[in-house]
Amino acid sequence: MKFNTKTIHGGQKPDPAYGAVMPPIYQTSTYAQATPGGHKGFEYSRSHNPTRQALENAFASIENGKYGMAFGSGLAAIDAILKLLKSGDEVISTSDLYGGTYRLFTKIFENFGIKFHFIGMDNAANIENFVNKSTKLIWVETPTNPMLNIIDIKATAKIAKKHQILLAVDNTFATPYLQQPLDLGADIVMHSATKYIGGHSDLVMGALIVKDKDLADRLYFIQNASGAICGPQDAFLALRGIKTLHVRMQRHCENGKAIAKFLASHPKIEKVYWPGFESHPNHNIAKSQMKDFGGMISFVTKGNNYEDAIKVIENLKIITLAESLGGVESLCGHPASMTHASIPKEEREKTGIVDSLIRLSIGIEDEEDLINDLKQALG
Repeated sequence: MKFNTKTIHGGQKPDPAYGAVMPPIYQTSTYAQATPGGHKGFEYSRSHNPTRQALENAFASIENGKYGMAFGSGLAAIDAILKLLKSGDEVISTSDLYGGTYRLFTKIFENFGIKFHFIGMDNAANIENFVNKSTKLIWVETPTNPMLNIIDIKATAKIAKKHQILLAVDNTFATPYLQQPLDLGADIVMHSATKYIGGHSDLVMGALIVKDKDLADRLYFIQNASGAICGPQDAFLALRGIKTLHVRMQRHCENGKAIAKFLASHPKIEKVYWPGFESHPNHNIAKSQMKDFGGMISFVTKGNNYEDAIKVIENLKIITLAESLGGVESLCGHPASMTHASIPKEEREKTGIVDSLIRLSIGIEDEEDLINDLKQALG
């Protein structure tokens, strides 16, 4: 089954009760049993819920995995991965990553004796310099948030396999439409499904997808024992979002390309970060592991001036200043004060997150309207 068909039918079947084509919202906490333990596969909705199960099947299908898990948020999904570890274990993470992930790693799990190494992964060979007998997990974002760096998943997977280390990939920016890390050797794929998978800025959710049954069983246990699950209403909305993921991503990519080129040619722009440019350091890797280059763009105004960047942000009319990304509407963010504020300034600036950096999540509006909005804001 091809990807576009999987978004509609992957892992799905009509509801057994009445043949509903869309899985119903099973808004229930518990299920009747004929005898203790004698139920129809569902006993309590923290453990299993038919709507969530349909979504988890869809997650597995579109990522070419076997097992999917839905969580109450992307951070809840990451939290579950970290609970596979124990005190004394070490994690190698990309240094350019979502601020909430950095906060979870450093402010929560470092307190439990887990050590984190934040390193540049533009050259995957650099990872091996930090591997030791305590290394249990490699954490990758690609493209990274917000600098749009590209990490070679296949090369990283070879290192992980060589040393018997788990490799987890945050695939939020790329989505399964553009990139499928499990096929490139990753052990775990994570999504903030709040973003492109939901696609309409109306839910908060996380997802994990794996192929290995033993790993899946460990993560299912953590999901149930910790209880950070999503509700059936959000599961229903995410299922609806998946059905249009392919057509939305096509437009996100088309608009992203047009706006990246516009910004690169504008006299008031110092630098544009977008993996579709041939000048991008790992453009060829992006071409090899991604179907297209996505709708996320970051840029810095001429002079690298904070006040100028804020003026541009405040002058936008169609593109909305807001947290998050991946919705049908175009959003603008200021990473230093919003999504990455939890990372110390000196650490942010090492990876390029300066105070004048602006991040765009390009939506599916008319390309000309978006370019005109940026023109007037920059003017």
